[in-house]
Order: sequence, then C-alpha cells, then structure tokens
Amino acid sequence: MNVRHLHGVLLFLSALLLFAVIDTSIKYLSAYVAVPVLLWLRFVVHLVSMLAVVAPRIGWELVVTQRPWVMIFRALMLVCSSLLLQLAFKRMPLAETTSLFFVTPLIVALMAGPMLGEKLRLRTWIAIGAGFSGALLVARPGGALVGEGVALTLCAALCYSIYQVLTRKLSASEPVMRQLFYTALVGTIVMLPVLGMFPIAMPPTWGLSLLALSLGILAGVGHFFFIRAFRDSPASTLSPMMYFQLVWVSLLGWAVFGQYPDSLSLVGMLVIVVSGISLVLQRQR
Repeated sequence: MNVRHLHGVLLFLSALLLFAVIDTSIKYLSAYVAVPVLLWLRFVVHLVSMLAVVAPRIGWELVVTQRPWVMIFRALMLVCSSLLLQLAFKRMPLAETTSLFFVTPLIVALMAGPMLGEKLRLRTWIAIGAGFSGALLVARPGGALVGEGVALTLCAALCYSIYQVLTRKLSASEPVMRQLFYTALVGTIVMLPVLGMFPIAMPPTWGLSLLALSLGILAGVGHFFFIRAFRDSPASTLSPMMYFQLVWVSLLGWAVFGQYPDSLSLVGMLVIVVSGISLVLQRQR
C-alpha cells in the first residue's frame, strides 16, 4: 500500500470514528434534549457551514439540478433514517443497534434487482440469507434489544437503503457537494415542523451545549473525510472497512455507557459483517 492509499485509509477510518462519535453524542445528549431537536441542530449547522465555506466557491452549481425531486426524496430518506436510528439508539445499546442497522447492504442487494436492473446470483442470495440470520441472533428474544427499537432500526435501514440506491443512480449526474447540500437543506426544512412537537431547550451546561452545536461540524468534517478518502484509495480497499464502525461504537458504548454485547450478539454481529463484506467484494469483482 503506497502513501496515498494509506492516507485514504486513515481518512476513512477517521470519518467512521466521527460518525460513531456523533451517534454516541446524540444518545448521551438525548437525556437532556429531544432527539429531533438534536438532529435539527446537526442539519442546520451543517447547512450554515456549507453556505459559508462551499457556496462562495461553487456558487449556483451547489443548488441547480435537473432532477430536483429525486434529490429531495433522496435527502428525505436520509433524514428519516437518521431520525429513526437515533430514536432506536435512545432505547437500545450502541453496538447491537449499529450491527442491526448494517443489514442495509443486504436490503440494497435486494433492491438492486428491480431498481437498478442488477441480477442476483446464488452466492448473493446466500450472503443475504446469512446476514439476516445474523440479524435474528442480534435481535433475538431475551437479548439486549427491545421490539420497538428493533422496528425503528429496521425502518431506518430500509430508508437508508433507498437513500443508497438513489445515490448510486444520481452519482453520474450530481456532484457530491450538491448532494450534501440538499441533504442539509432538506433536513433543516423538514425537521422544522417536528420541532413544534417537542420542547426546545439546550443542555444544562455550556460543555454539553457546545457538544450539541458541534454535531453539524462533526458531520460535515466526517463527510469531507469520507469523500476525500475515496479520492486517495480505491473503493475495493475502503468499502469492506465500513464495518470497522462497529469497533468504534462498541468501544464508545463500553466507555460512555458501560454497554457491551453478549456472546450471541457478537456472533450475530460477526455474521452480518462477513455477509456484508462478501456482498461488497462480489459487487466489486
């Protein structure tokens, strides 16, 4: 691995760490502030950051698109996924919830047939079946997960799968920065009516308030690292590393909340990871 590829790998792992920190922070802050309020803060700070830093350099290219409704629907799916997942984190441990959310590649593989015209081979079906078996181990009765949280997580994974499929369809015509801008814009607007259903209040200390306000900055930096990593390293190197986020959330869940998966959950998480990596490698071949 040359220096540039190594740089891409480090950026990628750093992005995954930032995403894990965001999830952990929202779960921690949700004891003081409603989850929708925290998500709105994340989107609005992200939007203001892009308007201040990116818009002056790119101009109207950041906004003008020939497929506005698809862009808006794609962003809406990410907003729904983020909201549902954070509500699930409020109810369940980080590691198990994240591993259950990682059935997303399996759902994307199922959607790729009717939506993208891709054929599903026998080994793809085997990987999908194995992955869902791992999800059943994680979400088994008597485990650390609750029914409501499992339903929220699976709905979040479904929304995120649609978001990923639409991202692949739009990637040929829409620049990454434009897609990021629409995500921040739609998230800011859509979450506004939701705010009326919850009390708007900042955390009780300055430190927690700064943490809440930093969510959008962390998200922007994380996405920048994520995008830049794919410029320095090939997707075949980076994509299987996506599951390293399970390591970050497991460590953070243990350090912040004292939560650690039991043995059966760890087996289920491993099965989900192996099946997901198998799908990634099949697609890249």
